[in-house]
This record gives sequence, C-alpha cells and structure tokens, in this order.
Amino acid sequence: MSYYPGRSETSLDCCCSTGLEDHQSNTSFSCASMMTNIKLFSGNSHPMLSKMIADRLGIELGKVSLKKFSNQETSVEIGESVRGEDVYIIQSGCGEVNDNLMELLIMISACKTASARRVTAVIPCYPYARQDKKDKSRAPISAKLVANMLSVAGAEHIITMDLHASQIQGFFDIPVDNLYAEPAVIRWIKVNIVDWENSVIVSPDAGGAKRVTSIADQLKVNFALIHKERKQANEVASMVLVGDVRDKVAILVDDMADTCGTMGLAAKKLQEAGARSIFAIMTHGVLSGPALKRISESPLEAMAVTNTIPQDQAREACDKIRVSLIFPLPCKVENCLRGRLCVCVLYLPSTGCRHLVYLGRSYPPDPQWRISLISLLA
Repeated sequence: MSYYPGRSETSLDCCCSTGLEDHQSNTSFSCASMMTNIKLFSGNSHPMLSKMIADRLGIELGKVSLKKFSNQETSVEIGESVRGEDVYIIQSGCGEVNDNLMELLIMISACKTASARRVTAVIPCYPYARQDKKDKSRAPISAKLVANMLSVAGAEHIITMDLHASQIQGFFDIPVDNLYAEPAVIRWIKVNIVDWENSVIVSPDAGGAKRVTSIADQLKVNFALIHKERKQANEVASMVLVGDVRDKVAILVDDMADTCGTMGLAAKKLQEAGARSIFAIMTHGVLSGPALKRISESPLEAMAVTNTIPQDQAREACDKIRVSLIFPLPCKVENCLRGRLCVCVLYLPSTGCRHLVYLGRSYPPDPQWRISLISLLA
C-alpha cells in the first residue's frame, strides 16, 4: 500500500508565490470595500461549492429564487439590484445537465436585462465538452452550441476548468479562462503517495499524452500511455500499454471520469503489466451509471477527484473515492483584490509559467491584500 491512510481528505491546494512580493503600495483598502462591486450568485447544480467560495471571499451569496413552474419550465428571480455590478454566476455542468444549463442561461439573461455591468459565468465542469467535433456524419458539435447560447444570453467572460478539448475556447468570441489542474495534481501526488519518486504517470488514452508528459517532466519520473479503440461511446474494444510500469507506482491521470469503463480496464492492464500499486487522479468526477461499482472492483487503491461536481454520494458509496476540499484551481490561487479587481495566478501546463488574469478592471495588484480564495476565485 502506497497511500497515506490519514490523508483521505487532503486538499489539492498548492502553496504558490505570485511574484508580487516586491510591489509597494501607498494606498490601503479594506477587504470589504474591495468587494462592493461584486455580486456572486449560485445556481442549483453545486450550492455547497458556491457557499465555500462566498465564505472565502467574505461576501454573501446574492439573493435569487430558482424554481420550476408546474409545466417544468425554469423560473428565475434575481432578488437584489445588480445595476452597474460585476456579476459572477456559479453553475457546474453536472446532475440534471440540461436543466442546470437552462437555469444558467436564464440567470445570465436576467442579470444583463437588470443592467449588470459585466456578467461572468463560472462553469467548473463545462457541459457537452466531449461533443467538440464532428467525428461522424451528421454528428452535432454541441460544445459549440453551448458556447453560442452562453454568448447570446449575455455572458461576457467564461471561467472553466480543464476543458476536455482546449479548442473549445475557440468556440467563443468572448474571453475564456481555462484553468488547469496540473499543479494541483502534482501536489496531490507528492502529499498522498508515499513512493511517488518511483512512479509512472499514465494516460488512459492517447489524447492525454501531453498532460501526462508535462506532469512526468515536473516530477522527473517516466510516463506511459494506453492506446484504446472504442466500439461506441462509453464502450472500449481493446487496450495496448505503451511504456514500462513493472514494479512501479502507476498513476492514471485524466480530465474526466464518467462511467469509468476506460479507467477500470486501464487499471487491470497496468496490474497485468506488473505495476506495484495503482492510483487515479481525475479533474471532473462525473461517475455515472456503473462507475462506482467499477471503481470498487478495480485494482485502484484510490481515485482522487476534485469537487467541480458534488461528490457526497459517491464518497459514501465507494471508499476508494478521495475528494479535494476546494474548487479545483491549478493551485491555491492567490487573488489580489483592489477595488473591483480580482487577479488569479494561473499555471500553464508544460511550462509552469505564471500568468495574471484580471477578472475586473486593470489596476496594479496590491500584495498587501492578497487573499487565498477558492475560485474566481480560489
């Protein structure tokens, strides 16, 4: 066993430096004044995450009434003024995906028609992300359709996490911040896996090769990948391991775990190849259908997922599930708040370079008011 048993709830926080320590400011602000022009609203998809974000920001969630009419149409009523405000709406693409998406679109439209200065949609798990290309005749590109709907509804900025395909950003004509989980994955590995220096980072498919090679390079370990052929969606026909995992700790890394058919077969393939122990780290734990049963019956010692999607039921049903306690940013995001400014430190995969993304007006960041948040956020 190569897992620290006492750390099942370890957060994916990374302690990172913004590189702004030498910046000097002659002006002081109160934290309360920094947030006066920000309104934070939550949809029904993940209220616990929204509450965590609001608590860490030190503000209250905005008042909004969300319900269904008797004919199942969605009713949205914004319960406070948003005129001239920067509005952030948090809604993840999980659960009742279509209802939650429609709810988000109506909330965006309601805030725009109420004269909000700017509306940002915070979508931890982007819905329909896997339908990002026309892979057969008459197939829809649903991810593009979702992008169009968000733009038409009035969203002016999108914040999301580990898109299934990076080209989805190109479906938008508005700014999109696709935050990466790579630093968080590295941190989880170092904190939770005893013999990580003797590990191999494995991609369960060829599409994740870039992700695992970057992580392996930073950990200074080897990598491997599994080539798979599908009969149809959610059904894998065959798998071929490329790389050596014998007597190593194999760590499967991917952006999403849905029915976990691929993950279960990949874990068995690694076990057959002589891996000493096997772990999995996923950004988005959809865990639908037979996923939990497959995880329980697999050779995996543990599967870590972030809480872009609620995981309470999954954690109760399967003791191999480990859940991050924060919104899955690449690391502990250090936000500089000044006036209407939020600054996030993002890490680009493969390079580890730090970039500042301004979620409000472009004022110089003041390190005196750096606050560790859980999204927008932090």
